[in-house]
Amino acid sequence: MRIPRVFLIMGLFFVFVPAFSPAEPLHSPTWGFSLDTPEGYFYESGDGRDRFSFVSPDGGIIDLAVYGPGTFESPESLARDIRTRLNSRGDISPYTYHGKKAAIMELNISRPGSALSGWVLCVELEARQGGSPPLLAALAYGPASMRGLQPVHLSALDSIAPSEAEKRVSGPVTEFSYPRGDLVRAGIAGKNLAAWIGRNDAEASQALIEREFSVFRGYLDSPLWKEAWIRFYRALFRDSYERLADLAFIFERDWHEKYIQNRTGDARNDDEGRARDFARAALAWVQGFSYERDLQGSDFVNLTSAATEGRGDCDSRALLWAIILARNNIPAAIMVSRHYSHAMGLAQVRGPGAVFALDGRNWIVAETTANVDIGRIGESVSDPAHWIGIIFK
Repeated sequence: MRIPRVFLIMGLFFVFVPAFSPAEPLHSPTWGFSLDTPEGYFYESGDGRDRFSFVSPDGGIIDLAVYGPGTFESPESLARDIRTRLNSRGDISPYTYHGKKAAIMELNISRPGSALSGWVLCVELEARQGGSPPLLAALAYGPASMRGLQPVHLSALDSIAPSEAEKRVSGPVTEFSYPRGDLVRAGIAGKNLAAWIGRNDAEASQALIEREFSVFRGYLDSPLWKEAWIRFYRALFRDSYERLADLAFIFERDWHEKYIQNRTGDARNDDEGRARDFARAALAWVQGFSYERDLQGSDFVNLTSAATEGRGDCDSRALLWAIILARNNIPAAIMVSRHYSHAMGLAQVRGPGAVFALDGRNWIVAETTANVDIGRIGESVSDPAHWIGIIFK
């Protein structure tokens, strides 16, 4: 994504009207789990409570079934039952996903004239009133001949959050494939500071990015490209939110100590002024990164590497900035443009500058790839019709 060269200094609000409103992931009010299906999947059958089946035009299928407490001894025993009933082949691998028992299994089904392949995830849901937890069985599969569906299957299962607690942690497939490992100290780019991160965080996030980019790339010529692009960033935000927890805390604590020492007793000392000043400090930090692109891959540096090595493109920086703010209780989002090949940050802070109208609220714009103050936007990228706002809920 390119760097805009000309900037407008806004003394008054310039309101952007969003070009698109993102779709929401599916949420089960009965059982508390959520699923962010790849774009194009539509609800085909089920009872709307314990059974759900989604299909896509290219043959992909997602089946969900909830089993009440005590129906199966464990996710592993549920996976064994599925393997037997479907006469499938594939090893079952039990593991623990953020304190919940889980099991993952490759699915291979041979039928006369056709073969199906995919993956199965079985995981505990939230227990109620101290009882044993219900279990969710999620199957993502399709024609074995369509190898391009494999990352779509894994993406679908990785989007599952068994409860509200998992909505901002890495997904169950990523956690199985790349456990975080021991926490290690890593320096924060451009700061004389260090934070705890998972030993495998950077590798895990980059693998997720490349998989999700391969899924998104299949929609580039589709009418659903906007929805697919938004889903891509939702997956990246979710994966990195918890990984950056200590880094965001250390960054804010260091800033706050300096802020208290340097404050002058003016209006900046209230909560609203403090939020804007913190957003400006975090913006200046990411603006100092080395500009880096990878046109052979996803063109996105994972946020752990971006934060510890001080490098990345505009969308890496914008998403990192948004997470740093969100982890410090400042509502933040991003805006992206296919037309401009650019991305910027958005935050709900008071003060002058260009704002983007999104979800019934005004968000101030933050340019992350040039050394300009919050609220300034390049004249060459200022047409609101070419921007998409993305909120992370």
